[in-house]
Amino acid sequence: MPGTDLARLRLALTLFFALDGFVFAGWVVRIPAIKEQTGASAGALGLALPGVSAEAVVTMALTGRLCRRYGSHLVTVVCAVLLRLSVGLPPLTHSAPDLGTVLLLFGAAYGGINVAFNSAAVDLVAVLRRPIMPSFHAAFSLGGMVGAGLGALVAGFLSPTRHLWGLTAVGLLVTAVAGRMLLRCEPLTPADRGRPEPSAAHRPSGRTRRLVIVFGLIALCTAYGEGALADWGALHLEQDLGASPGAAALGYSCFALAMTVGRLTGTTLLARLGRTRTVLAGGSTATAGMPLGAFAPSPWAALFGYAVTGLGLANLFPVAVERAGALADPSGVATASTLGYGGMLLGPPAIGFMADRFSLPVALTSVAVLAAVATVIGFATRRVNTG
Repeated sequence: MPGTDLARLRLALTLFFALDGFVFAGWVVRIPAIKEQTGASAGALGLALPGVSAEAVVTMALTGRLCRRYGSHLVTVVCAVLLRLSVGLPPLTHSAPDLGTVLLLFGAAYGGINVAFNSAAVDLVAVLRRPIMPSFHAAFSLGGMVGAGLGALVAGFLSPTRHLWGLTAVGLLVTAVAGRMLLRCEPLTPADRGRPEPSAAHRPSGRTRRLVIVFGLIALCTAYGEGALADWGALHLEQDLGASPGAAALGYSCFALAMTVGRLTGTTLLARLGRTRTVLAGGSTATAGMPLGAFAPSPWAALFGYAVTGLGLANLFPVAVERAGALADPSGVATASTLGYGGMLLGPPAIGFMADRFSLPVALTSVAVLAAVATVIGFATRRVNTG
């Protein structure tokens, strides 16, 4: 593929990653308002929120096959349209069961697009032979920061319905532009990556499948932390520390900003430190940062803790997905992503139940525990070569 086409492909994928973060953040910063609207308890909300991750996990298990059959570019565009349409549904609900039901569609689209554009990104990384995977996830985090910042600005005077349907309109417009650009680029093939075409006789070995699962566990530990702060970070600031709705919405914005900074420097870090030391440094930082965010005496100190946690978690997920994809192509991405978003599926109810039994600050420390687990796994797999 010519260099201009590769540049166009990289730009289109970057736009999709950024828009995905923007839309997702727009939803999460309105969770406190949706909680009040539905009258749900912390435990009930913890059961409703996994609708996103539950359907995402189911969809991810199937999307790898769809990408191999129809191409990751087409699957990305279709899932993007579904995601933009479904983000407007949560504010139309008035009970926790109804909310959980509509989030199934949102989760299906979210899971599908994450496997599709990550698969396309892994292919591009292999062709360019540069560790640029964090740059795509930086775009996601930047979109999340902007989306959360916008949510903080409008939370005090704009209803969740108007806000989220506004995101739908903007999302569809950007999808039309980026989708046209992406569909003009042919999906990369194994030949483009200097690898043989896959066949039934060359399925991943048992060892390869086990390694993919191990990398997926790193993604799980990371996504657990991202999901915890997305779903519960604003509520902790507002409920436990007395922050205003606008200030509480800044929680995810600070977290997303720190992840953006971490991922923008991720390519340089990977080039200089390598994957293992990048994972070790990130996991250790997140392990230290989350207790500060959970037990800080003021909203501003908690925001600092969120930022430290985001900086630490920044590159763990992209490194894990890239390594899994390098081993097993779209099926590796699908497996790692499925396990990763399984962390988001596990996180909301686990934190909700722990919050009901103990307290929300105590529940949030589980993020630090899993960040430590990811660090240990990263060290244990330091000698694995994924090419």
